[in-house]
Amino acid sequence: MSWIRRLFAVQPLDRVRPEEEGKPQLRRALGVWGLIGIGLGTMLGGIFPTAGVGAQAAGSGVITGFLLSGVACVFVALCYAEFASMVPVAGSAYTYAYATLGELIAWIIGWDLILEYGISAAPVAASFSGYFQELLSYFHISLPERLQSGQIDWSHLWSSHIDVVAALTVIVVSGLLALGIRESAGTNAAFVIIQIITFVLFAIACVGFFHPSHFTGFAPLGVHSVVQSAALVFFAYIGFDTVTVASEEAKNPQRDVPRAVVGSLAIGAVIFIALEALTIGVVPIGKIDANAAMSQAVRMAGNNPFFLYAVTIGALAGNISVMITSLLGQARIFYVMSRDRMLPPAVAEIHPRFHTPARTTLITGVAVALFALLFPLDQLLFMVNVGTLWAFAIVSIGVVVLRYVAPNAKRPFKAPAGVLVGLLGFGLCIYMMTGLGTPTWIRYIVWFVIGIGIYAWYGYRNSMLRDKSLTYVDETASGKR
Repeated sequence: MSWIRRLFAVQPLDRVRPEEEGKPQLRRALGVWGLIGIGLGTMLGGIFPTAGVGAQAAGSGVITGFLLSGVACVFVALCYAEFASMVPVAGSAYTYAYATLGELIAWIIGWDLILEYGISAAPVAASFSGYFQELLSYFHISLPERLQSGQIDWSHLWSSHIDVVAALTVIVVSGLLALGIRESAGTNAAFVIIQIITFVLFAIACVGFFHPSHFTGFAPLGVHSVVQSAALVFFAYIGFDTVTVASEEAKNPQRDVPRAVVGSLAIGAVIFIALEALTIGVVPIGKIDANAAMSQAVRMAGNNPFFLYAVTIGALAGNISVMITSLLGQARIFYVMSRDRMLPPAVAEIHPRFHTPARTTLITGVAVALFALLFPLDQLLFMVNVGTLWAFAIVSIGVVVLRYVAPNAKRPFKAPAGVLVGLLGFGLCIYMMTGLGTPTWIRYIVWFVIGIGIYAWYGYRNSMLRDKSLTYVDETASGKR
C-alpha cells in the first residue's frame, strides 16, 4: 500500500539539497578536540546527579552498572561513528534512522531525542541552582524559600514554589548558544577543564580516607539491582552522541567526528568509574546522599573548606556545560527535522549574522526554562534515559540493516565486525531498559502518542519526501542510495 511505503520511505545518504544553496549555512569551526569537548561537556557533569542514586540502587554493584552502561555505549559509539562518517549531517540518530529505517522511525527517534537533549537540561538547571545556593550559603546568603526550587501545588497555586536561578541560567545559556557555535564551544571547553581540575582535587581529598571494606561485591543486591543502576547511571554517558549532532559544524566531519565520538566516550568512562569508586570508598553505602554524594564524600574526608569549594565550583561548571551541549543538541535536532519539513520550515532558519538556528535555540531555551522554573524533574531522569536508549538501539540496528541493504556504500569509518557490534549494542540497550520502572513506561507511552499525533497532523503531509520536484526523492524511489 502506498501510504505504508510513505511511512518507511528513506532519504539517501547524500543529503545535500539544491534548495539550500545560496542560504546561510552553519559555520564549520570545530576540530576533533572541540568535538571531544562537546561530548565531554555533556557527559562529565552527569556524574554529579548519578553517583548517589546509582549507589543507592545497587550498592558497590554500581561499579558493575557503570561498566555495563559503558560497554553498551562502546558498541553504540562504534555504530554512531560509522554512521557519522557516512552521513556528516546534523541530526544524530534522527538522521541515521531516516537513511535506513524510514520516515516514521526517524520521526519517533527525533521525538525521543527531545527527551535526551531538551528535557535533560531542566533537571540539570535545577541541580545548578542547588549548588549555586549552596555556594551562597557559605557567605550566609539565602534566597526566599519560595524562590529556591520549583514545586507546583495544583490545589493551591498561590502556594507553589519556583526556581528562579534555574530558569535564568537556562535563558543565559540559550542566549550564548544563539550568538554562535565558536563562542559556545570555547566556553564549553573552559568548563570541561574546570571539571577535570575539580575531579583531580576530589581524588586528592578522598584517597587518604578510602576504605576497601565498603566494597561488598560486584552485585551485592542482586543482578536486577545492577541493571537498575545501569539504567540510572546511563544518564552520565549521555553526551558522546552530541558530537554527531554538530557534524555540519565540524571542519573535517568524516575524519574528526568518529574519532571524537569514541574518544569522548573512552575518557568519560574512565573518569566515571574512578570517581564512583572513590565516593563509595569514603561514604558507607547505607549513608550515601542521593543528591550530593560527592560533596558528602568531601565532608567525610576531612571537611576541608578548600576541597568543599572546589567540588561545588566543579559541580556548577559541570551543570553549565551539560546545559550548553544539551540545548545545542536540541536546537539542532529541531533544525534538521524542520529542514526536512517534519516541522514547520521557519524552525530551520539560520541567522544571517550568527550562522546558528538562533530562533529555534531561544524558543527551546524558553520552554526548558519554564520546566526548570516550575517543576521538580527528578522523575524525568528516567524519561531522559528511556528516550536515549531507544535512540541508541535504533542506531545500532540501523548499522546492521545498512550493511545488508547498502553493502557498497562509502564508509570512511567502518565499525569492526559491524553486524555483531550493532546487534550487541541493540541487545544491551534493550536489556538496560528492563531496569526502568512501570511509571516511566506509562509516561513514555503518553509522550509517544503525542508525538505520533504531531507527525500525523504535520510531518506525514509536509515531509520533503512528498515533494516530487527534489532530485534525491526520485533517486530514493528508484532504489538508489
